[in-house]
Amino acid sequence: MLTSVDAEVIRALADPLRLRIVELLAEETLCTTHLVEETGARQTNLSNHLRVLREAGVVETEPCGRFTYYKLRPEVLEALAGSFTELGAAARATVEADRKRAC
Repeated sequence: MLTSVDAEVIRALADPLRLRIVELLAEETLCTTHLVEETGARQTNLSNHLRVLREAGVVETEPCGRFTYYKLRPEVLEALAGSFTELGAAARATVEADRKRAC
């Protein structure tokens, strides 16, 4: 089932710009400059969104000279997907067994 860590990741991914960042980082490791170019977001706004993703454990940083590169932590997304798979299986079992609480 869903954990508090899952909930934090879900909250981080709920924002459309942060979700777009994750989609871009799924394709390649990017620095803030690249992400500004790809999303059209302002650098300060983008940095705030990256902080949220970093604090949720979705991305990690990699310093490279004067730039900071961001890359996804796939195990975090895979764990979330596993939690949703378990939740879906539980829901399917409930539907198939026609379980409902009496009023």
